[in-house]
Amino acid sequence: MKFILECVDCGRQYDTMMYLCPQCAQNNDESHPPRGVLKTLYDYQKIKSKSFRRLQSESFLDLLPLSSLKSLSYLRIGNTPLYKNKITEKDIASHELYLKDDAQNPTFSYKDRASGLVCAYALEQGINTIIAASTGNAGSSLAGIGASQGQRIIIIVPASAPAAKLLQIAMYGAIIVPVKGSYDEAFDLSMQATEKLGYYNRNTAYNPLTIEGKKTASFEIYAQLGEQVPERIFVPVGDGCIIAGVYKGWEDLLQLGMISRIPQIIAVQAAGSSSLVKNLDRAIFLAEEPDTIADSISVKIPRNFYMAKKYLKTYQGDAILVSDREIQQAAGQLAQNYGIFSEPAAASAFAGYLKYRATREIGENSRNIVMLTGSGLKDIAAFRDTVKIPQAIKPDLTELEAMMRGDI
Repeated sequence: MKFILECVDCGRQYDTMMYLCPQCAQNNDESHPPRGVLKTLYDYQKIKSKSFRRLQSESFLDLLPLSSLKSLSYLRIGNTPLYKNKITEKDIASHELYLKDDAQNPTFSYKDRASGLVCAYALEQGINTIIAASTGNAGSSLAGIGASQGQRIIIIVPASAPAAKLLQIAMYGAIIVPVKGSYDEAFDLSMQATEKLGYYNRNTAYNPLTIEGKKTASFEIYAQLGEQVPERIFVPVGDGCIIAGVYKGWEDLLQLGMISRIPQIIAVQAAGSSSLVKNLDRAIFLAEEPDTIADSISVKIPRNFYMAKKYLKTYQGDAILVSDREIQQAAGQLAQNYGIFSEPAAASAFAGYLKYRATREIGENSRNIVMLTGSGLKDIAAFRDTVKIPQAIKPDLTELEAMMRGDI
C-alpha cells in the first residue's frame, strides 16, 4: 500500500487495509465510542520534494489512498466556493469572515468528500456493494456517488430522518432500510451486516478513508487563501468525523513543512446533542440522549470521539454549544444577509461563530472560516416555525399595494 494505518489509541501501525485496530477494538461495546480508530499516514519525507502547487495540480493524489484519479467519480466533488466578507459592525473588531459552502457538492453536502473517496477505493479493490448508516446526508451522498460509479449501495436510516433526505436516497436507486430507532441503532445494525454479510462499510470513523475524503477541504482553504493559514475555523460536530478530517488536512500540510501552525478549530455542537463536547474533559465517557433540530449532528455516541478529542487537545482547539433557537436564528441570518440557505447542522457552525464573536476576542483583521456543510433544502421542516408564508391575495394591484403597506 502507498499508506499505512496508525491507531489513534495505542499507536500500532498496519500496512494492510482494515477498519479498526484489532487490539484496541477487542473490548468495544455499544455504550461507548469505539476504540481503535485508525489514521492514514503517507511517506511525508518523499512527498516533501513537491511544492503545494504541484500537489494541487495533481489533485493531491500523493496524499490520498488511491492509485489513480481515474477511480474517482466524474461528478465534481470538492473545490467548493469560499466566500469572503468583511465584518465591520459596531463594537466588533474588524475581521474577515469566510463561508465555505459545501452545499455546492453533487448531493448538496460535505459528505460527498468522504463518499467519493470510499467509492473510488472500493472501485480499485473490485468491491461493488457498500453499506452505511446515516441520518440522511451520508446516505444520500453515498447513494448518489455510488450511482455515478455503478455501485450497489445499502443505506440504513432512522425512520425519523427528514423526508427530503430519504427521498434523495431512494431517487438515487440505493436500497434504503428505514429502522424504528435512532441513528446509533442504525449504525450498530450496519456494523452487524458488515461482520455477518461481508458488505464494505462506509461508516463515519469506522472506515478510516472517510477522514481522508473530508480532509480535502483544508487543502482547498489553504489554496483559496493564497497559501495562508486562517486564525480559526468553525466546524459543526456530531460524530467528530468532519472536524477530524479538517484537522487531518492541516496536519498533513504541517508534516510536509508547508505550514508552521494549525489554525484554531472550534467544535460547534448543538446543546441538545452534546456528547462530544461535554465529554472532552471527563475521565469517563457519559452518553446523553440527543434532542435537537440539527438531525445531521444528532448523535448519542460520537463514533470518532477519541480522534476528535485528541486533535482538539493536541492543537489547542475550542468548543461551543448552541441552542436550537440560536441555530434557527443563525440560519435566518445566513440566508438573509449572505444568500446561503443552510440546513440546521451547517447553520450551527455559523451560530457558533456568532456566539464566539459576542463572548470572546475575535481579533482585528483575523481570518475566520465557517464550514457550511449542507443545503437547507435537505430539511425544510426544521424552519417551518421560523418562516411565515403570507396568505394568497387576488391578482389585483390594489391588494398588492395593501400588502406592501402591511394592511393585509
